[in-house]
Amino acid sequence: MSKIITLGEIMLRLSPEGCCRFIEVDRFNLIWGGGEANVAVSCANYGHDAYFVSKLPTHEIGQAAVNALRRYGVHTDYITRGGDRVGIYYCETGVSMRPSKVIYDRAHSAISEADPEDFDFDRIMEGADWFHWSGITPAISDKAAYLTKLACEAAKRHGVTVSVDLNFRKKLWTSEKAQSIMKPLMKYVDVCIGNEEDAELCLGFKPEADVEGGNTDAEGYKAIFELMMKEFEFKYVASTLRESYSATHNGWKAMIFDGKEFYVSKRYDINPIIDRVGGGDSFSGGLIHGLLTYKTQGEALEFAVAASALKQTIPGDFNLVTIAEVEALAGGSSNGRVQR
Repeated sequence: MSKIITLGEIMLRLSPEGCCRFIEVDRFNLIWGGGEANVAVSCANYGHDAYFVSKLPTHEIGQAAVNALRRYGVHTDYITRGGDRVGIYYCETGVSMRPSKVIYDRAHSAISEADPEDFDFDRIMEGADWFHWSGITPAISDKAAYLTKLACEAAKRHGVTVSVDLNFRKKLWTSEKAQSIMKPLMKYVDVCIGNEEDAELCLGFKPEADVEGGNTDAEGYKAIFELMMKEFEFKYVASTLRESYSATHNGWKAMIFDGKEFYVSKRYDINPIIDRVGGGDSFSGGLIHGLLTYKTQGEALEFAVAASALKQTIPGDFNLVTIAEVEALAGGSSNGRVQR
């Protein structure tokens, strides 16, 4: 299998039980997660040598984060220890017409204040096949943005395929700041992943599709994919497409373009959604595995969409599914019958 590197922040997620509201509970469930950490767990589950790069404090909470990754087979050799804080986020799970809600408490986390000297990116990228990052990492601080650039440069020096999940987060930065940082980083990227909002807010591209109104004709995306590929010379552009009927009922499919063929996946009706957090990350992890493993981009995309549909039935950030389970769903087995 392949050596896959991801760079980012793993956070402590605190959530009320079930669909309770923040203000009515006196205890929270502890869950570990975060964009690139979630991708690393997915890739490890698929049998790859997945390495997560970050910085965590030396105290016990930092060690608990390391242990959470090790539990699912992620290599933690490149996690630097130091700093004062593990980032925290609170997540209230929505239901029906009430949306989920996230509150961040991640300022001054260890990775947001990490220095270039904390990482030897040439050693990290040596022998690697794939490097993945998301727009969340450069958004957390200017220092983290610079680390992302250094990692991308090292990946290119070592001939590593680079993917990005654009992942715009309005609670972390503005569209103007995002574009000023993200656009220059696109020259290092081979595979660009993001939904319609991410493409507009991070890169300034707006598809001709009204997702809120249910008008999700894939042709509206093809033209924008072509423009993105022409400007940034990506090898692949992929986008998930979520039709949000309620917090617990979504339509889910995706598209991919390699400069020649525009491929649209099958559509999944996810009802009920158990936990949509990490859905996009599980798509990225599935697409990385798919592009490394299968012969066609269509096969790779179908694996990624099935994997991310399954994730949304699992509590927590991590996608805890096997290749066999994903391939069974991608192949048409979606009745949910008990397997005896």
